[in-house]
Amino acid sequence: LYFIIAIEGHMADEDKEFKDELDESEEESSGSETDTDSEEEEDTGLTENQNRLLYLCELHSDGGRKWMRKPALIVLIYEGIVANVFDFDYAPQSDLIENRRVWLNISQEGKSDIEFLREEELLAGLQKPTRSYKPVTCYQITKKGMGVVKKISRKDKEIVHEVTYMRGSRELLEAEWDGNDYWLQSKSGYRRKSTITDTEDVSYVSSAYVPQCLRYGGRPTLSNAHRAHESAVNTNQIRDNLDEVITLNSVSIIVAEYVPFGANQIVQLNNNVGSTERVQGGFISPDVDDNAGGTSMTDDHDLTSVDILDYTLTHHINFEAEIRFQEESGVVQVETFGVSLNAEGTCFYGMQVEAVMDRIKDNISLDHLARLLVDVQQDSSAIVDSIISEYQRELMQLIFLGDASNRNKVNLIIANEITPHLTAEEYMDKGEYENELKQVIGDTKAAYDISEHDTLIFGAYGLLVCGPNSRHHEPLLCAYLQFITIDIFVQNYFARMWILSADMETTNKVIEVSESDPTSLARIRYRICKLARDIIQLDEILGYLLEALEIIEIPPEPPEQAGRSLYERLEISGMRSQLVRRTTDLKKNIAGSQRYLDVLRERAHVVSEGKMFELNENLEANSRKLCNLQSYNSNTAHSLQILQVMFAGMLSFDWLHRLTGNWT
Repeated sequence: LYFIIAIEGHMADEDKEFKDELDESEEESSGSETDTDSEEEEDTGLTENQNRLLYLCELHSDGGRKWMRKPALIVLIYEGIVANVFDFDYAPQSDLIENRRVWLNISQEGKSDIEFLREEELLAGLQKPTRSYKPVTCYQITKKGMGVVKKISRKDKEIVHEVTYMRGSRELLEAEWDGNDYWLQSKSGYRRKSTITDTEDVSYVSSAYVPQCLRYGGRPTLSNAHRAHESAVNTNQIRDNLDEVITLNSVSIIVAEYVPFGANQIVQLNNNVGSTERVQGGFISPDVDDNAGGTSMTDDHDLTSVDILDYTLTHHINFEAEIRFQEESGVVQVETFGVSLNAEGTCFYGMQVEAVMDRIKDNISLDHLARLLVDVQQDSSAIVDSIISEYQRELMQLIFLGDASNRNKVNLIIANEITPHLTAEEYMDKGEYENELKQVIGDTKAAYDISEHDTLIFGAYGLLVCGPNSRHHEPLLCAYLQFITIDIFVQNYFARMWILSADMETTNKVIEVSESDPTSLARIRYRICKLARDIIQLDEILGYLLEALEIIEIPPEPPEQAGRSLYERLEISGMRSQLVRRTTDLKKNIAGSQRYLDVLRERAHVVSEGKMFELNENLEANSRKLCNLQSYNSNTAHSLQILQVMFAGMLSFDWLHRLTGNWT
């Protein structure tokens, strides 16, 4: 009994000790959970959007082992905005993806937060060259950033998971470009299309606008102000709740670009649109009539109405163009352009904004204006492509790699008033004001107060001039546009030269392996012919550029203080000298390409001669083999003849033996 009692007491002590240890472990675990919760609730020093954006980069950086490309991050930010993960605005912007220029819904606020995270050394940046000869920016989370991620709350992380992971799993969704669209796909094969390339339309009413400095007589442009109420529809395609920070009053827009023009091209253009006829203008169509000698035809495409304002046969043409393209259901667009084309190659497309959505004349939101500008850029390309010559269209397709309809242009926005009216430095706040301005003029470069009431803001692909005296500076602004459009065209030209060099290197490699490829000679000749055609056309374009820089006139410096300040900020004369120098540099590149093409021709000629020599050797060897074979056949035939004579003799003697018997 004593023994049993002792054993039970020992077991009771062990149970008590085990329970005590269990209670201690539970207390430690509860304490650790409390510590974790306290860590998750700890302030990171960042905003909610920045926390989520940093965690998104951490997931795709794989703990600092991978780099995330900027275009893919832009796509995921947009998907996060649509899914209410990020409280950002977005607006359409032209971007270059693998030598293809497309419109993407880009969040300037998201880009600003990315730059802020880099400034705080939470993200590292990497510039990596690509096949399109434009470096791509990549991001990776740093050790400091990973320390901040540990403090982000579980709630924010779970919200980010909704856009980064495939639904119902922990597989990361990665953005992939297929040449036309972005797709979100996982390693298991899940795939869905992103809507980042689907730009949104807004309803608006516009009138033709041609600056007075570009007019040479003729009637004034007509106004559609009486139709401003038509844009006040209840439906729109915008998928985001927009935060309006800046608005403009009495807005005029000029979209400009450079197209290779000459005096003969202007003469042909005037004839194409009927400037010299008794009844000028009419409808224009981009389609080519394949049966011009027939009686009738049908045209199912949307037509554009052209009404001539003024022209000179060899120098310029100004006309109104009313766009009648079919729009989406619920979208009303009364779209009339004022188009000015000159022999220097500058094309101006201007419009006076009468109303956007329910805003008539004033209080125009920059968010709506950004979507309007996309429509203006796309439709202006359709207009000018339908009236220029086929030769000019080929030159544009050459420079923009067959995607000339999406070519980039420069925007000039003139407004009588901006709200809120601030100083130039206050607009460059790296915050909401600057992000709002980036939607319409691209990445902001500088801002200046040209007078007490007038402000000038430079962007990557446009400029904004606001103030009651802004329209007095139209001559200076139009002269600046002439040079900035050439600058954009020269940039595209230079990028095309790199692609030409890559094509020549590829041709050189094809020549090097021609001995092992019996079909290479035809491909080499085709590639050399195409390269020669491209170089000839690039040389012609360079001639148009040099001619334009020679004949473009620089306006004199204005006498008033505001005009002198604007003249100084635009630096028009300096831009001209820089463009002349860059264009002269391109001449050296073209000359080098021509010499390289001559080398390729020589090498192709050597390959061709080598192929011919090899063919002749093969023919000679075959002929020698045939001669030897003929000799062998002749000897064989002679031997057969001897055998035939012997067998004939033997048969004759056997026959005589049968007839005469034995004989001596």
